[in-house]
Order: sequence, then structure tokens, then C-alpha cells
Amino acid sequence: MSDEIRAVLGWSEWTAEPLTHNAMNAVTKGIWRLRGERPVILKVLTSADEGGLGWAASHDPRHWNYWRREAEVYADGLPELWKGSGLRAPELVAMVERDDGDVALYLEDAGGERLTFERHAVMARQLGRAQGGSLAPDRPWLSRSFLREYVESKDVPYELLDDEAAWRHPLVSEHFPPGLRAELVRLHRDREWFLRLMESLPRALCHLDVWPNNLLARGPETVLLDWAFAGDGALGEDIGNHVPDSAFDLFVPASELPALDRAVFGAYVRGLREAGWSGDERLVRLAVCASAVKYDWLVPMMLRAVDREQLDYGGGRPVEAARRYRERGAAMMFLAGWADEARRLADGVAL
Repeated sequence: MSDEIRAVLGWSEWTAEPLTHNAMNAVTKGIWRLRGERPVILKVLTSADEGGLGWAASHDPRHWNYWRREAEVYADGLPELWKGSGLRAPELVAMVERDDGDVALYLEDAGGERLTFERHAVMARQLGRAQGGSLAPDRPWLSRSFLREYVESKDVPYELLDDEAAWRHPLVSEHFPPGLRAELVRLHRDREWFLRLMESLPRALCHLDVWPNNLLARGPETVLLDWAFAGDGALGEDIGNHVPDSAFDLFVPASELPALDRAVFGAYVRGLREAGWSGDERLVRLAVCASAVKYDWLVPMMLRAVDREQLDYGGGRPVEAARRYRERGAAMMFLAGWADEARRLADGVAL
């Protein structure tokens, strides 16, 4: 790697700081912040699933976890379609096709700050401008059926939803809201209906991994990182991912989800209108709410993990188990409300 850095960046000295990423995704070999004449992010993509755990890399360009997708996004300049919205990707410094088959992306270190509560709405308005002002492009490497493939790819112990002993565990019985179990059984029962509904809604180019860890506020702009899943999605689906993920990974307290939902959805629709979109906003709201199905798997996995150490994103630090179960339980109850709203909306709109 040293010879490559010298050749690509022309540096004689530098330091490399490993950055936190989802180690369960085999596509990402590693991410580093290189500090030399200026900071640069190095991200290495690979098709080699060395550990055999987590999300396996795919060679199918339409697969939700196609290993080269982010390289294709940058090579194509796809984020330029959203130019002028206030939302952008880091700039590509260089791309290297390595002899071992890996791809090294040298990217701008965009800097910036994590989103404040107010900046969530700014980002949503920018995302609305981006998705309302451009047609969904067709590229052979954009993901298709992301939501369905993602949900169905997981080995989930759904039988624990009916396991009395699992629900009596103190972490569960003391921290999950009353009534959550019945709502999750209903959501799982209706999963296919929700997936078909999402597939029938108006389409957009979606990032499909919008959440606080992939967003940086830089002045008036918002920088959107990690385009590995980009592809076809429902208009509003990115918002349906961002809001709950803000609580699931403890960026926003679950008690603030209703306020975050109102602020983000309202701002997103304003952005769509500003970009010239003139569709029925009830269809957008339907996509946001029906996105609850993406998390059908979460509680069964938590029921299985009650006796394991609870770690933060990336697995670097422990998280207080009671806090995680309390916050995620409350967030899932909020999503049960979304699912109910989607059922009501679907009865009143033309699909």
C-alpha cells in the first residue's frame, strides 16, 4: 500500500488512521484517514469474503451488496445528478484497480460535523430537492429490489417471536414496551404485503443507506458518504431509513422520533416541491411509513442476543444493554405506528 500511496498522492510521509465501518460487510476491506500534505480517505473494496460472516460480497451488478458498486458510482459521476441540491458526495481523488482484484478509492476528506437535530431537516430538504429534480437513471450496476433482498438475506430466528421464555428475559420484559410483541407478529405476518407495496410506489434514485453516520454538515452543504447500495427505490424510502436509524444507533433518543419524523418529512416534501415535483405527497408518506418493514428482523435478533455483550456500531465499544433494549424497543413501537399508518394510507390512494 505504501508504494501505491506514493504513486497516487506523491507523498513521502504520512500516517494512516483506521476508521470505524461495518466490519460485517465483506465488501469493505478497510477505511483509513491518511494524513500527509492534506487529509485523504482511503477505502478499499474487495470481492473476497475472507471471514465468511456477515454480508457476503456479490458479483451480480444488480445485487443489493454488489462489491464494485461504489467504485462504479464514482467512476460514473452519478452524484452529479444531485448537483445544486445542497447534498453531495465526497470528491474522488483517485481510483486504483489493484493487481489482487481489489479497488482502492482515494476520496476527499470532507470534514464537517455530525448533524444537529435541526440539520436533520436541512438534509431532508436537500434530499427532496435532489430526488424531486432528477429522473431515476438506469445504470447496469445500480441495485434493484434492494429492500426485498436486504430483508430476505438475513438468517433471523423469527420463531422467537412466539417463544415465551425469550420474552421473559429481564432485558426484554423490563425494557420493551407493552404490546410490542403483538405488533411485531403482525408486521412479520404482513411482510410480503409491505414489500409489494414498496415496489409499487413512485421510483427514485436512492442512496439506500441514509443515516447519521453517513452524513456530515459542512457549511450549507451536506456530504453523503458510502454509496455502496445506491439504486432503485421508492420516493421517500431514504427518509424511511434515516429516521429510525437515528434512534437505533443512539444518535437521537427514541422519545424524539415523532418530532424528528415531522421535521424531516415536512422538509423532504418541501424539497420535492422546490425541485418541481408535483405528485401526491400521500404516496411519499406511504413509502416512508411502509419502510418499517425493513426492520422486521431486528427484534428477533435482539431476542437471540440477550446474553451477549452489546457493542456499538463497528464493534469497538460496549453499549449499556438496558439502554440499547429500551431505546430500540421504543423505536420499534414507533415503527409499529408507521406500519399502521401505511395500512390506512394504502386504502385511500391510487397505486
